[in-house]
Amino acid sequence: MTNVVELKVGLHCEECIKKILKAIKKIEDIETYNVDTRLNKVTVTGNVTEEEVIRVIHKIGKTASSWDDREQSNNVTAGFM
Repeated sequence: MTNVVELKVGLHCEECIKKILKAIKKIEDIETYNVDTRLNKVTVTGNVTEEEVIRVIHKIGKTASSWDDREQSNNVTAGFM
């Protein structure tokens, strides 16, 4: 089964990006991955779960959260403006 996992990840520098890509490449059953430095977004497709990808990113000392959580918080914030 193919899942699409989209995460908000702190991409501060080239070294951060290299560490994240190295960690993601080690996950079994991934098909594709993409890092969008402009949006600080990592997208992974394959037979993976969001929790699995977050756990791998946390293991290397980086923060990651669901992209959906980010969208929902933006909508809530926008409602108060």
